[in-house]
Amino acid sequence: MTTDTPSTTGSSFLNRDAGNATILIVDDHPIVRHGLAQLIDDTTGLEVCEKASNAADALDAIRKHQPDVAVIDISLGGGNGLELIKQVKAEGSQTKMLVSSMHDELLYAERALRAGAMGYINKSEGTDRIIEAIRQILTGRIYLSGPITERVLQRMMRNDGRAGDSPIDTLSDRELEVFEMIGQGKTTKQIAKSLHLSPKTIETHREHIKTKLNLENNNELVRHAVQWVLENG
Repeated sequence: MTTDTPSTTGSSFLNRDAGNATILIVDDHPIVRHGLAQLIDDTTGLEVCEKASNAADALDAIRKHQPDVAVIDISLGGGNGLELIKQVKAEGSQTKMLVSSMHDELLYAERALRAGAMGYINKSEGTDRIIEAIRQILTGRIYLSGPITERVLQRMMRNDGRAGDSPIDTLSDRELEVFEMIGQGKTTKQIAKSLHLSPKTIETHREHIKTKLNLENNNELVRHAVQWVLENG
């Protein structure tokens, strides 16, 4: 049996099979949540303990249930999946985290691992792949798709403080999130509202992004961001 977080339904889990690994699903799309829950609940040895649509509810669910695995999207209502992962790790939770997202794996897989996730899978992968990814991280192993594994591991093991392959790699997770939203045509006020930050904070992020990408003005920033989104969307 699955349900959304207590703030959504108020349900609890009293009949859970003690032999099953418990899974939390964190995604802001109801169809994705329910479809993934059905897939996991139909898999021997796995059981969904909770579903959450935003970072705050997800954090509450992790504190309450201490699930074995949390499957987390990057883009969440009222927050960011990478920031959620960092907070979970900072609290010392033993929950293993798998990022499942439509974002380009080349851009976000390494960031997800650095935040504290144990794997990254693109939502375009087949359903059998996400079950494979969950089972793999349950054993304590990192899950990445074949093509990205060597690239990510080489860059992480280098650990020499050098910049990445692209100026985009110099952006923080939050700056990259703001940069992407700029490329989607959102205004400073819209970005601030979406991220629950002040417009002044977003303007500060914009200035940092321009400096790191060597962009002279806001028009260049918008053009660069739109082009990046078109190439990586």
